[in-house]
Amino acid sequence: MVEQLERRSVFTRSQEDYLKALYLLGGDERPVPTRDLAQRLGISSPSVSEMVTRLSAQGLVGHDRYRGQQLTREGRKVALELVRHHRLLEMFLVRVLGYSWDEVHDEAERLEHVISERMEQRIFELLGRPQLDPHGHAIPTLGGKVRAVSHRALSECRAGEKVAVQGVSDEDPGKLRELERRGLLPGTRIAVVGGSQFEGPIEVRIKGHRDSVPLGLARAIFVSAAN
Repeated sequence: MVEQLERRSVFTRSQEDYLKALYLLGGDERPVPTRDLAQRLGISSPSVSEMVTRLSAQGLVGHDRYRGQQLTREGRKVALELVRHHRLLEMFLVRVLGYSWDEVHDEAERLEHVISERMEQRIFELLGRPQLDPHGHAIPTLGGKVRAVSHRALSECRAGEKVAVQGVSDEDPGKLRELERRGLLPGTRIAVVGGSQFEGPIEVRIKGHRDSVPLGLARAIFVSAAN
């Protein structure tokens, strides 16, 4: 535990944000193009390249000028620690402090950099050792294991399929409010009545009533086959 605290103390918030963004873009498995990382962080590609050079020198990121950058084993550890903090904080804010699920992302973004490992563990125990955050995203374990979750969007489903919402994108508060209004929460079972036709909505049946889910919203819902 002390080793973890010492390791994180040498990184700036900006460096941690880069590592987490790279992980969320799949950079623990494959190289991520500089332009994708720049878009995720909302900064210029030259600024990304400058930071990546620094992170590479610290042994946190491997860089290929043609393919992009990828987390090293040590970089993945730092990123997962931050992701664990973020998702536990989101769950704490919802369950304990009464935040709605569309309010927690920005709060967790601020707090994830400053909570101690002791506080993280207390939150984890208080919440009953959760495996998922309020949006259905897997909470990494202390050992760096991440539960497999579906990344198949509702927009990819076809008529006749029966699926369950496993998770949703938490990047747009407006979409989260609309998902809640429509009852499209993690765990909700859905019967797909009609698939997307020429960028049209997805027709579904939820708890006995029919709904037409706009394509942009359907792309933010991740589903798995219903048992």
